[in-house]
Amino acid sequence: MDHALKTFGSDIAIAFSGAEDVALVEYAHLTGRPYRVFSLDTGRLNPETYQLFDAVEKHYGIHIEYTFPDAQETMELVRTKGMFSFYEDGHQECCRVRKVRPLRRQLKTLKAWITGQRKDQSPGTRMAVPVVEVDPVFEGVEGGPGSLIKYNPLSNMSSAEVWNFLRVMGVPTNKLHACGYISIGCEPCTRAVLPNQHEREGRWWWEDATAKECGLHSGNIRKEDGSTEERKAERDLWSDGSNVEALDKAAAERLAAGDQDKDTLLVLYAPWCPFCQGMEANYEALAEKLAGSHVCVAKYQADVDKEWSKANLGLTTFPTIVMLPKAKSGFVKYPSERRDVESLSMWVKTMAGTA
Repeated sequence: MDHALKTFGSDIAIAFSGAEDVALVEYAHLTGRPYRVFSLDTGRLNPETYQLFDAVEKHYGIHIEYTFPDAQETMELVRTKGMFSFYEDGHQECCRVRKVRPLRRQLKTLKAWITGQRKDQSPGTRMAVPVVEVDPVFEGVEGGPGSLIKYNPLSNMSSAEVWNFLRVMGVPTNKLHACGYISIGCEPCTRAVLPNQHEREGRWWWEDATAKECGLHSGNIRKEDGSTEERKAERDLWSDGSNVEALDKAAAERLAAGDQDKDTLLVLYAPWCPFCQGMEANYEALAEKLAGSHVCVAKYQADVDKEWSKANLGLTTFPTIVMLPKAKSGFVKYPSERRDVESLSMWVKTMAGTA
């Protein structure tokens, strides 16, 4: 932090929005050097976030430089697509209008900026976060590639280390953190997470879920003449000595009618679906774990019988996982996109017990 402020002076600023950024402001304050702080007000933030802005300004005696989205662009987006279009077609367009373009304008006034990015925040995308880098995306005041330097002082810190620092220093934090929120963005796109969930699971969660399943018509391949044909898989799933019981149509009909002597966990799958393929090992491990118990682990290839599976077993996407209680008609659908052995085992135990 001291190196950044000493090198760039008034041409560098801290990007401020959440807990990590309070740590940045505290570090800057401890250097004794002058520093600038800016924040993006998207117009959709939580009240608690605005309260944090006010508390930080008063605590440090600073004025945050607020940046806002273009009014005309925002109005056109909302008038055309409504207030919550991101739930239907993804958050990228709204973020582009409310966050990315305002950020781009702000950074064009600077030579360098400081962010609170950490490697452990999103392991899929942030594991390569250097402490100092030439910004690969944005441009600085001089324009062109390489014109903006980006500092990530917290890159190698963990969330626990950041929070220990904040508690020791007694600095303001967002009140939402006390309500189960970890990663906090705009109000419609942020939610609290449960214990042991990764912090990024509280952001754009509906996209994470849909990214882990195939639509019922994903198996249709359009041919050059405009007609379609069903996608073919190179092999079936859970075959060749698998512990997962394969059901034919007659067995599936009996199961749906309640004619079974065991609680049955059933996956409705399509062998061509990459997400069904992705859960093959975990589902097999679960079947091996439950072998000989009061729960039968089974499969039914529903892509060749979609309409019946939709009407009788609740098929919505591939894979769909349901529990069918012993000697009862009806089913309970597995509510999570998590398909690891631990999560599935816990749900089976909740539904069917351990007897």
